[in-house]
Amino acid sequence: MIGGLPRIGNLLKRRKKVAEDGSIVVDAARKATGGKAKTRIIMTMAVFFTIYSTIAGRLVYLGLQNPDMSGGPQSRVTASRPDIVDRNGEVLATDIKTASLFAEPRRIVDADEAIEKLSTVLPEIDYEQTYHKLKSGAGFVWLQRQLTPKQQADIMALGIPGLGFRTEKRRFYPSGETSSYIVGLTNVDNQGISGMEKYIDDQGLTDLQASGLAVARDLRPVKLSIDLRVQHVVRDEVATGMERFHAIAAGAVVLNVKTGEVLAMASVPDFDPNNPYNAQDKDRLNRMSAGLYEMGSTFKSFTTAMALDSGKVTLESRFDASRPIRIGRQTIHDFHAKGRVLSVPEVFIYSSNIGSAREAEAVGIEGHREFLHRLGVLEKMQTELPEVARPTEPKVWKQVNSITIAFGHGVSTTPLQTAVGCAALMNGGFLIEPTFLPRTAEQAMEVAKKVVSEKTVQSMRYLYALNAEKGSGKSARVPGFRVGGKTGTAEKVVNGRYSHEKNFNAFVAAFPMDDPQYIVLTIADEPKPEKPGMGNTAASNAGVMAGNIIRRAASMLGVKPDFSHENGATLVSYQ
Repeated sequence: MIGGLPRIGNLLKRRKKVAEDGSIVVDAARKATGGKAKTRIIMTMAVFFTIYSTIAGRLVYLGLQNPDMSGGPQSRVTASRPDIVDRNGEVLATDIKTASLFAEPRRIVDADEAIEKLSTVLPEIDYEQTYHKLKSGAGFVWLQRQLTPKQQADIMALGIPGLGFRTEKRRFYPSGETSSYIVGLTNVDNQGISGMEKYIDDQGLTDLQASGLAVARDLRPVKLSIDLRVQHVVRDEVATGMERFHAIAAGAVVLNVKTGEVLAMASVPDFDPNNPYNAQDKDRLNRMSAGLYEMGSTFKSFTTAMALDSGKVTLESRFDASRPIRIGRQTIHDFHAKGRVLSVPEVFIYSSNIGSAREAEAVGIEGHREFLHRLGVLEKMQTELPEVARPTEPKVWKQVNSITIAFGHGVSTTPLQTAVGCAALMNGGFLIEPTFLPRTAEQAMEVAKKVVSEKTVQSMRYLYALNAEKGSGKSARVPGFRVGGKTGTAEKVVNGRYSHEKNFNAFVAAFPMDDPQYIVLTIADEPKPEKPGMGNTAASNAGVMAGNIIRRAASMLGVKPDFSHENGATLVSYQ
């Protein structure tokens, strides 16, 4: 046993050695295998990290980009516009943010389903047109511009993949219809297309927008000469007048005779610039500056002023109006014939066509034409408003033309130009082109042209006041505000002939007559008697509207009432 112990011990040593050797071999293999695995794991993680980093970066990049417009309509970002305010700082137009809906057709799964869902929010959407857009495969297409916040929220709630919204700017007009023809409109890209909106673009705003310099915070408001309070009165009265006198249209303007500033101007029918769906309708026309009309007896203001200014006629001159004038195949009658010789004041207050024709004859054809051009009523008016019509006149003036033009037939001009011409007869004899921007009296005199003498002005003031006291201007009188004026009732041309059934009526008023500050000119197109048995001449409608405007707006214009010399047309000495 004992002798066998060394062998056992040796065996145990060998086993231990083998075990130790085996252990060494196993540990070495394990170390080699573990190192390779760790490397593979690190490499795999690096690959995945790179892939996900690339994807994340791409997503961030795409999120910062505008939608791909390739294959779709090109649309510039709507640029900012300056606010438009009235002379007192009241906002007439301003920018607001709005959402517009676009689609990425390549991402649309089911076009029919998308349109069906959209129609629940946008029932007016054109199915066929929208379907073609969504099936076009383009990267970007517009579906609906300038949505309301509710429409945007409702469309988002539909959860249609492939649709998105883009924030744009659109114009908002707080006063709505009140000043629509003056302020004008912008298109869907916020570019001015009419009125003062277009004027502002034409002054360089478009260039600023194109260069990216039209930043809202840098754009100062554009102040107009309009007084929103007076504008509201004027628009309200012409709208009421059109309905009251059953006319197809009506309009009015309030003009500062010392500066040429337009304080208010309205024409109805008009439109809501916030929803201008009918702005292009045939009857939507700014009749005050873009409508051409034979202005009827309001032109007798120019005829009488012309005769007096020529030096060939005085207030004491007399003209035979006892018989109609026959010239060629035409016969000139008086509406309220007196059948006798008339003085110049009588020709004016009785609105004698015959007497006015005699006044024109005293001056002569060339002198007549020259005077009307001098007063600007036959020239294209220069003002900021883009919508301005060019007056018409005979290519060659003959005797018959001069006679009919003397009482407002045979030439067409705009009501605004008529008001401007009458202002020159009230303000000291200066023709001042109208403006829709603020202007001082000093600035106005820098561009004014002297067209008639002070003596003529004093005579015309007297005649205007006399006509309001004893003539057709009575309907426009307003106690305390010393109103003077002249009516104009013109037969309209229908199918090449003057119609006895359709009139274009006008009334031009000035106040206060001791030193006129404002002209108010009103029109009524094809008015009818207010009630059966009542008249439909200018005194019955246009004159009434003028009186109502003055009654409501005079205090806003700073004119204080004065009852000290009511009912007195006084001819001021002009020695």
